Amino acid sequence: MSVIQRERSVAAGAVDDNLLSGSAFNIIRTFGVVTLGVVASATGGFVTFSAGPTLILEESPPTVKTTMPVIPDDMVYSSAVVPGDQLVLRCRNPTGGALTFRAICQIA
Repeated sequence: MSVIQRERSVAAGAVDDNLLSGSAFNIIRTFGVVTLGVVASATGGFVTFSAGPTLILEESPPTVKTTMPVIPDDMVYSSAVVPGDQLVLRCRNPTGGALTFRAICQIA
């Protein structure tokens, strides 16, 4: 199993187009299943999750927590993936202050 673990602050009114970018596992190499847990430090943020052409989670508010997502409790989004799919976790912060988004993505 491969794992991507990320934590990033998104400024007020800003968007992080892919919290998972830069990972060695961001582009899927084999057929498998991806499972994601994502949380934000406060209310008001939104996340969108996709794998290749498949939209897994349309823009939605994440769970609010001040820690990393807990395995298995917070691992609530999953989908089959195929070689070449790019994992994209878009984080949007329309609030007046910075939000910290944290994610764990398991690829099996």
